[in-house]
Amino acid sequence: MVRVKICGITNWPDARLAVDLGAQMLGFIFHPESPRVVSPAAAWSIIRRLPSCVVPVGLFVNWRPEVVDLLARAIRLKAVQLQGDESVADARALSRNHKVIKAFRVSPEFRLASLGRYKFDWANLLDGHAPGLYGGTGRTVDWDVARRAKKYGRVVLAGGLRAENVQDAILAARPFAVDVCSGTEARPGKKDPARMRAFFDAVREGDPASLPHAVKKKIDSRAGRS
Repeated sequence: MVRVKICGITNWPDARLAVDLGAQMLGFIFHPESPRVVSPAAAWSIIRRLPSCVVPVGLFVNWRPEVVDLLARAIRLKAVQLQGDESVADARALSRNHKVIKAFRVSPEFRLASLGRYKFDWANLLDGHAPGLYGGTGRTVDWDVARRAKKYGRVVLAGGLRAENVQDAILAARPFAVDVCSGTEARPGKKDPARMRAFFDAVREGDPASLPHAVKKKIDSRAGRS
């Protein structure tokens, strides 16, 4: 079953739509240089309204592990995504209390064996590579590399995914999850409902088991529908 992670969430309407469509994970970016950056307070205002079955993931770039730990606890993140050049030791330290998703930017020189140092991670995220950027490149990953990376653990496939290519990506790589950001946006930080629905439809075609009945997940009654 392929899971869906919708990244770059900045507001409640987008989060609610993603959950209604079947997203199992939502990504909140805490990197100041990202056009999709969200404040901890804004993220918490969304996270506190999510159903318990949804995993809120905080994305960090080169933060000190103790600061990541404190913020993750404060706003109840269920996973932390390390998108920068964090050391193995820092990732390992965080894995003691959190699910860690370590991101790798897959260039032609990328060595699959490097994933072996992160066996303690919850998942490895493979993203497109562009010099000087930590993510959001819009570049696809070699899906054959992603398929072979599964020998080192769960693979979250990111990088340039959209409704038009995610079905092929799933069939080629068979990842644990697919991660999409710009491919479902109207503009940075704001999702496009039509593109969101098209993406989930394409995921369902690539792996019908991923979203069994296209059932809308009910938001906790305490959250309301505002």
